[in-house]
Amino acid sequence: MTNTTERSQRATSNYTGHLLEVDDIRLSFKGVRAIDGVSFHVDEGELYAIIGPNGAGKTSIFNCLNQVYRPQEGDILWKGEPIMGLKPNQTAELGIARTFQNIALFAHMTVIENILTGRHVRMNAGWLAGAFWLGKAKKEEIANRQKVEDIIDFLEIERWRKYPVGLLPYGIQKRVELARALAMDPELLLLDEPVAGMNLEETEDMARFILDIQDELGITMILVEHDMGLVMDIADRVMVVDFGRKIGEGIPEEVQQNPDVIKAYLGEEFEG
Repeated sequence: MTNTTERSQRATSNYTGHLLEVDDIRLSFKGVRAIDGVSFHVDEGELYAIIGPNGAGKTSIFNCLNQVYRPQEGDILWKGEPIMGLKPNQTAELGIARTFQNIALFAHMTVIENILTGRHVRMNAGWLAGAFWLGKAKKEEIANRQKVEDIIDFLEIERWRKYPVGLLPYGIQKRVELARALAMDPELLLLDEPVAGMNLEETEDMARFILDIQDELGITMILVEHDMGLVMDIADRVMVVDFGRKIGEGIPEEVQQNPDVIKAYLGEEFEG
């Protein structure tokens, strides 16, 4: 798998600031304000969490980060360079990958085939060479399949590698979706409710893999999640949004004590 050294080679030589900076973004849909002046930054290697009630704007923020949505105001900087106006495939090529709240896999394709779809942003051979599996395309295919096998080993899904994903348990499907995002060689991984719908054992497994991704692969992550126990256990910093506005930010211990956060989301009786 791509390590931190290999990933840093894609960085600009004069980059010294925050990996990602979001500056006062505002997004509206037909007069309804989904994001209202949100600003934050994420540093390299950090695990940053965004929490808030349903409809608070968390997924809308994700959609702005990979340019599925384009804010009407504000700016988003990647390594100091603006990315507003790029297409989602261009942000993926820069190194921003994501998973989805609802599983978005190809049910009739195998685990290997689904993960391979994540490699498309790193494939450079032309369609003609690919069609006939010649020269560069052949070498590239072999290298990409080895990359996929490394990810399969890392996420411990070897036994399901040739199974159609539609036949797999829900928790394993979520792991396959994570594997597909990792196949893109991201520098920033956006995790949209990675443990939603999981039981306790599946949640603990996913938490372990998320920490392994941070510690062993050096990948920066932004996590949106409703499981407060998970967020407070693994996040380095937490931002809280409500009605599209940031109402709190800090390390988990600070957020838990923020009266505005307690009132809006965590509840008066919340305990870490």
